[in-house]
Amino acid sequence: MQKVTYTNSRGDSAELYRAPFFLNKIEGLGDVDADIQSQKAPGQDGSTYIDATLSERYVSMEVAILKDYQLNRQLLSRVFNPKLGEGMLVYENNVSRREIRASSEHVPIFPDNRPSIQKMALVDLFCPNPFWLDTFYEGKEMAYIMGGLKFGLSLPTSFSSRGFKRKANNEGDVETPVLIEFKGPAVNPTVTNETTGEYIKIKRDLGEQDVLTLSTEFGQKYVRINGENAFHYIDLASTFWQLKPGENILSYSSNNDSINTRVAVRWKNRYLGV
Repeated sequence: MQKVTYTNSRGDSAELYRAPFFLNKIEGLGDVDADIQSQKAPGQDGSTYIDATLSERYVSMEVAILKDYQLNRQLLSRVFNPKLGEGMLVYENNVSRREIRASSEHVPIFPDNRPSIQKMALVDLFCPNPFWLDTFYEGKEMAYIMGGLKFGLSLPTSFSSRGFKRKANNEGDVETPVLIEFKGPAVNPTVTNETTGEYIKIKRDLGEQDVLTLSTEFGQKYVRINGENAFHYIDLASTFWQLKPGENILSYSSNNDSINTRVAVRWKNRYLGV
């Protein structure tokens, strides 16, 4: 079973699974080029590997229009409108369900106008970020100890109490950014990835009604207090860290011991293919 759903930025959607649209063929689920970065010293045989960066992903689909050809041809053109920029592509099979942001490279192509029961449409999508993501934010049930009592926490996983540590398991193929939300009161709140030694520290007092949110995603980093930009409160030694693949140990600390402070960390696993 293969099922694809695309929703554009205007909210128009098409499901490619059963009538009126059937997904005949899809390419680009796994194949992405890598740019190998290396350096060569004078007299060196070969070179020294430095890093690899992935190129953009291209997804191509062949779609069968099973009925009401003219009507559904117009629907596909409306949904896959390249003027609307990025939409969301969701791919499902018998094993997994993944999503990726994508924009149409052109208006869908309808190569054959001859009378037939099944007519084709060709759709090509461009995905600037090559990683497939889970369609949900990750988080696991856990507990913390405070004052000799044990409290259970439900999704999303939250911190409470000064100096608390927890495990965060990134089940994806690569590093993944996190979304962090602080609910005051707190003084100079800090969240550290003990696995890498990196931390994010906000040099600011948060009142009981204050909510601080931040994102560590490349190209979309932000720090906000009650929705307003608060980037200038970041400690200069901070790093917008990401979760390494596998197990990460996270800790939260504050110069305020209030039991009302809450910190929630969320992320989506990232995959090289589906």
